Amino acid sequence: MTRPIPPSRNTDYGLSGTITATPLRDRTSDAFWTLAATRIAAAADCATDAEMDGVRDFLDSRMGRHFADELVDRMARGTPTEQALDETVAAWSARTISRATERHEGIPAGLPALVGWVHHFAIYAEAEGDDA
Repeated sequence: MTRPIPPSRNTDYGLSGTITATPLRDRTSDAFWTLAATRIAAAADCATDAEMDGVRDFLDSRMGRHFADELVDRMARGTPTEQALDETVAAWSARTISRATERHEGIPAGLPALVGWVHHFAIYAEAEGDDA
């Protein structure tokens, strides 16, 4: 059985740090983290422990910070939290991995960006044997 998405390991940066710093959130940072991580896991079709770690590591990363910046921008324009999150997930799912990213990170060009980045981090988590 798959465990839930683990909590952030980088609360000062990534999604967690961005959300904690914004007065626009309408729930605790932990509740926001859980909501975002769950929606991303569903969109990226994550089911394994390593994939759940991949969601966490994506949200803790520089890419997670970019995701959070887009989310906060939508919220700043008055979009309700859950709608802003759904729109941001949809935008990242519509974007694709570029050839430059493929060269630098090894993620196949053309994959939806959200899927590519989450699974990229999942591969690293699995390789490290990370079960935290």
